Amino acid sequence: MTGGATFDELVDSYRVQALGLMAGGCDFLMIETAQDMLNVKAAGRAIELAARELKRTIPVMVSGTIEAMGTTLAGQNIEAFYLSVEHLRPFAIGMNCATGPELMRDHMRALAGLASCAVSCHPNAGLPDEEGRYLETPFAFAKKMADFAHEGWLNMAGGCCGTTPDHIRELRRQLSGLSPRQAVPMHVHAVAGMEALLLQDDARPVIVGERTNVIGSRKFRKLIADGDYDAAAEIARVQVRAGAQVVDICLADPDRDEMADMLQLIPLAVRKVKVPMMIDSTDPAVVESALKHIQGKAIINSTNLEDGEPRLARYAELARAYGAALVVGTIDERGMAVTRERKVEIAKRAVSLLTERYGLRKQDILIDPLTFPVGTGDEKYIGSAEETVEAIRMLREQLPECPTILGISNVSFGLPPAGREVLNAAFLYHCTRAGLGYAIVNSERLERYASIPEDERDLCDRLLFATSDELVAEFTARFREKRVAVKAAKESLSLEERIASYVVEGSKDGLFADLDQALARYAPLDIINGPLMDGMNEVGRLFNNNELIVAEVLQSAEVMKAAVSYLEPHMEKSDVQAKGRLVLATVKGDVHDIGKNLVEIILANNGFEVINLGIKVPPEQLIQAIREHKPDMVGLSGLLVKSAQQMVVTAEDFAHAGIDIPLLVGGAALTKKFTLTKIADKYTGPVIYAKDAMEGLDIANQLVSAQRDQLINRVAEERKAFADIAGGRVSSQASSQVHRRSGIRRDAPIYLPPDLDRHVLRDYPLKLLRPYLNLQMLLGKHLGLTGNVEKRIANKDRQAIELLQMVEEILQDAEVQQLVRAHAVYQFMPAVADGDEIVVFDRDGKSERARIAFPRQAKDPYLCVADFVRPQGSGTDYLAMFALTTGGAIRAESERLKAEGSYLRAHALQAIALELAEAFAERLHQQLRDMWGFPDPMSMTMRERFIARYQGIRVSFGYPACPDLEQQQILFSLLKPEDIGMALTDGFMMDPEASVSALVFSHPEARYFNVEADSSAG
Repeated sequence: MTGGATFDELVDSYRVQALGLMAGGCDFLMIETAQDMLNVKAAGRAIELAARELKRTIPVMVSGTIEAMGTTLAGQNIEAFYLSVEHLRPFAIGMNCATGPELMRDHMRALAGLASCAVSCHPNAGLPDEEGRYLETPFAFAKKMADFAHEGWLNMAGGCCGTTPDHIRELRRQLSGLSPRQAVPMHVHAVAGMEALLLQDDARPVIVGERTNVIGSRKFRKLIADGDYDAAAEIARVQVRAGAQVVDICLADPDRDEMADMLQLIPLAVRKVKVPMMIDSTDPAVVESALKHIQGKAIINSTNLEDGEPRLARYAELARAYGAALVVGTIDERGMAVTRERKVEIAKRAVSLLTERYGLRKQDILIDPLTFPVGTGDEKYIGSAEETVEAIRMLREQLPECPTILGISNVSFGLPPAGREVLNAAFLYHCTRAGLGYAIVNSERLERYASIPEDERDLCDRLLFATSDELVAEFTARFREKRVAVKAAKESLSLEERIASYVVEGSKDGLFADLDQALARYAPLDIINGPLMDGMNEVGRLFNNNELIVAEVLQSAEVMKAAVSYLEPHMEKSDVQAKGRLVLATVKGDVHDIGKNLVEIILANNGFEVINLGIKVPPEQLIQAIREHKPDMVGLSGLLVKSAQQMVVTAEDFAHAGIDIPLLVGGAALTKKFTLTKIADKYTGPVIYAKDAMEGLDIANQLVSAQRDQLINRVAEERKAFADIAGGRVSSQASSQVHRRSGIRRDAPIYLPPDLDRHVLRDYPLKLLRPYLNLQMLLGKHLGLTGNVEKRIANKDRQAIELLQMVEEILQDAEVQQLVRAHAVYQFMPAVADGDEIVVFDRDGKSERARIAFPRQAKDPYLCVADFVRPQGSGTDYLAMFALTTGGAIRAESERLKAEGSYLRAHALQAIALELAEAFAERLHQQLRDMWGFPDPMSMTMRERFIARYQGIRVSFGYPACPDLEQQQILFSLLKPEDIGMALTDGFMMDPEASVSALVFSHPEARYFNVEADSSAG
């Protein structure tokens, strides 16, 4: 809660405010800029109390604030936000503040499709600059809002921070005549935690985890009894990881103070899981105490008509006041219903009372038709399983808006444990087919019905639907001796296979105990070169078959590192003998080392000794290291085209020094063609191209084995083939000296920037960059997740979700520890084109500050970057420049993590910093377009931004349109990004590695191109 206030204290405070405002004559009350739905619930409760006190009703409006990262500060998405406060029955609900309208698009679409009331939107005029100024123009602001109205999403519109009378005037002009949003049908049953859960037919049943229940879980009960509430709350998280979509919490232990336990546990539980909570208690006071800690829309479990209406009324009041769904059991004054007819009769009576007398919606009422054990021999429950299944079918037909819920495991009470799991799965299958909405089960022990042997399924069905003492005896005999299956019983593997499996699975659980066993049989080096290396070899095979991704390979390397470190104290120094030795470096002028570090990790944990010289390593330092360490091979890495050229220089220097050992090269700008035609021409030894770290490992293994000569011969043949092709190619030089000119129009509109000041952005909020993070690049390219990353995340793919959670955790830690800090400098500048040069002026538009020469394509369409500004004599145009960084402390922390064996985190941290820099560039470029007066259409998706569907371009030195990296000096001289911790290397690359610089152009026809489209280096 805000400021440490309790829910009740907030209600008291809001009540005083509401009384004063209502006494003052206000027409409606607005709960605005809401970031924590508990605050909104407290305010809503206070308004209700004030209205009762003044004996008048007053309309309520709610407006929440969704931050740039896509949730409220408290973590809820827009759907969960709406569902959490829907019970207040506001006349309008919407969004305000935090961002400009462009980051509200998806949220507005979702809200407009869900809300049964009017929808409002009043955003900021963009995001503030470093001086707190909002630079979005009235036209750009209103245009984005008009796009919302055209989509049919708005009933009310306005402005928040940074908007002026001019913004509102322009907004009124552009919205004039547009139709307001139309009402939408009431949504299906829904609850919410940090995210919404809407009950859809194709997603039934919702799995409710039952292990946070002192009645059903001995482990949970003991943790509560011991006062270990944090560990008890962790069980909630474990259930969610195992598939639970809702967590049921019951603390009704007769030997303990249920209220005290709930007040200790619930604050911890709601922080650990994002899913909706089900509060299970027969004490209304305990239920209410829990609801005061839950932001979302919870479920109350449960009430009934056993004592008539009073108990039902008390729980109905809680559900209505706090916005919860309510479970009603089919029990009345005559007892528990066993037959289908009685179950339906009681359910209809309860629903009628709850809707007509107590104001609940049918969608918020869950019916529990109850189930009874089939294996206890109790005659009154014979046939009860079938009655429950048929009751579910009838309830779905007669009360379609009300979902059903069932505690599945009660059906198998008293039976052998292994048999219970199988019978539960069979019963769940039949209930789901009948229409069950929610299933309360142990999500960690949920058997797949399809995987149950046919004879066991038949036995389960007979026991459920033709219960008899004979069937109970047969079932019990069948499962009495059968143990509950456990996953991947390593005990069935040999010791050597187990040790290899730890590496393959990337798990250390049990590793050290097995290494102790192995040390009793083998020498440490035999363990390393035997089962551990077998595991790494299998990792390589699986990676090459696309069965493992980079992140998983790094986890395997961590296990290998941990195993070797554990064995090292048992080894003599003379025992340590590597497969081979590699000197590794990023070439002179280049600061990029994420790929090189990956090579180091993979090779070092596959038996190689790696001497990593670091970044910006000149040829003379490499030559000295080669003479000192006498390696079997050298590895060179580099990112840009200039780095590829530096490899040519380095190879030439090696040749002059008489070095001819195998040279392995790799990097983003490098190709096999460039390697074998340019680098190899300057070197006397073998030059081999490796496209990634795992191919580098394969090459290194061949170079230290009997396959060495075969590999070198194959590379020589490939080199000859490229040479033959090059020799037979006819020169494509232009035969005419006619002046070349592209078709880009030279009279495009001139867009005026808001100012010509130099702006410095320090500690730009990372939460504003998170939406611009390209997960396809981060999880796909850097961490190796295959396929469409966004689709895999949307489909809740386990591998994708686990990687994303790891990234979010690292990003959060990096922000807290200030390892990742985002700084930028940008400026708009007057400019004109003079042929193939751009002339940059001082703010007066007359004094020349710099000239930048750009190359032009040698063939049609003859593009040149200078074409994208007005030529001299046709008016002064403008460009923008920026430089930014997110990587100041990344390299040191990455090296520290690598040294301690945390390879995946080290690699992921570097990758996150790199992609955050790209995200910052994407975000800053969009802000520049907004300020310049040509904002993106509101329909533009983030993916369309990633593929540059916006107007204008940004180009960076060293890349295809302007490959001359030396001109980076000009940008640095104009912007002076040294102020934000950036520097240029001798090779004109930016340090830190996670940095981006760019020139930005507004020309509507500007597009990305490659000056040398057929360049073999890049």
